[in-house]
Amino acid sequence: MEAFNYYNPTRLINGRDSHLEIGKILKADGIEKVLFVYGRASIKHSGLYDKIIDLLKANNIQVVEHGGVKSNPVLSHTRLGVEKAKTNAVSAILAVGGGSVVDESKAIAAGALLDEDVWTLFKGTKTAKALPLYAVLTLSATGSEMNSGGVVTNEETQEKFSFSSPATFPKVSIVNPEFTYELPMNYLAYSAVDAITHTLEVYFTAKTMPLMKRRFIENIVLTIIETTEGIIADSKDYDSRAEFALAATWALNGLTTVGVGKYSFPNHMIEHSLSAIFDVPHGAGLAVVLPAWMKWYQNNNTEVFERFARQIFGLETADEGIAALENWFNKIGAPVTLGTLGVGDIDTKQVAENAFLTSKKWGLAEVYSIAEIKNILDLAK
Repeated sequence: MEAFNYYNPTRLINGRDSHLEIGKILKADGIEKVLFVYGRASIKHSGLYDKIIDLLKANNIQVVEHGGVKSNPVLSHTRLGVEKAKTNAVSAILAVGGGSVVDESKAIAAGALLDEDVWTLFKGTKTAKALPLYAVLTLSATGSEMNSGGVVTNEETQEKFSFSSPATFPKVSIVNPEFTYELPMNYLAYSAVDAITHTLEVYFTAKTMPLMKRRFIENIVLTIIETTEGIIADSKDYDSRAEFALAATWALNGLTTVGVGKYSFPNHMIEHSLSAIFDVPHGAGLAVVLPAWMKWYQNNNTEVFERFARQIFGLETADEGIAALENWFNKIGAPVTLGTLGVGDIDTKQVAENAFLTSKKWGLAEVYSIAEIKNILDLAK
C-alpha cells in the first residue's frame, strides 16, 4: 500500500425527504442569498423547483436564479453564472440537478472570487478560494456531489477541460433517491457506465493496488450492475436507487484511490473530446470508448483483466471479460460503437487530435499519442 493523505470535507445526506433540510442547513450556516443553479426543464416539471424555492423562502434566504445548465456544461453559461454571483453578491451557490449542474456550480463558486476569467482555472490557474457550495442531487453518476472536480466545455475552442480545488468540495450534498424515479432509462444506462468507468480506470491502470481496494472496486461495479438491473425491472425500486446512488458517489469521492499507486483516466480523456465536438451524453461516449480501450490496453495488465473477468462475470479470460462488459452495456441500452452514438460519421483522427490536448495536459502524451488514441477509437467502429 502506498502512503496517503485522504481528505473529504463534504457532508453527505441520503434518504427520503432529505431535501427538506436544505433551507435549515443554509440558514444555520449564515447564508442569506444564494445563486440557485439548475438545468433546463426537469426540476420544474417534477415540482422540485417549487419545493426548493418554498424551502428557501421559509428560511428567509434570497434567491438569484441561474437555470439552463446543459448536460455537457459550457463556458459561456458558466461565465454568466460567475457574473450573476459577483453582481448580486451572493454568499453561496446552491446546485440542484445532476453532475453537470454541480460541475458548473463549482466553476462558478471559484470564479466568483477570482479576478481572472473563470476559464483560466481550466487552463491551470490554481485557487484556494470559492464560495460555499451546497448540492441537491437529482441524478447519480459523476460523484461530483462528493469531490472537488468539475468539467466544462469551451464551445468556441471545443476544449473540454477539468479543474479542481480543495475549496470546491460541496459543503453539503443531499441525495434523495426518489428524485431519480423519472430519469429516462437511457440516462440510467449512461449513469451506470460513468460510475463503472470511474472505478475501472483506476482498477486497470494503477501501478500498485492493495487487495482491499481491488475488492472495493469490484464491489462497486457489482453493485452498479445489480442495482441497474433492479431499477430496469422496477423503476420505483427505492432500495436499488439508494444503493446505486451511494455506489456512484463512492466511485469518485477518493475512496477508490486511497493507498493506490499512480493511475490515469484515459477513457475520460478521450470521451471528453467526443462530447466536446459532438455533444454526446458523457456516459454514452464512455460506453463506446471503454470496451475499445480495454481491448487495446489489456496486454499491459493481463492478470488484472483476467481477475476482472472472474470476479465480475465468472469467466476466465480477459477477452471474455471485456466482451461481457460490452454486452452488458448493450443490454441496458448504452451504445457500444461510434456508429450508434447517433451523430453521423466520426472522424477518429479529428477526435484524437482534440484528445491529445488533454493527453498533454494530464501528462499522458508519451503513451497516448494522436496515433494511439486514433487506434483506440478505430476499435470502437
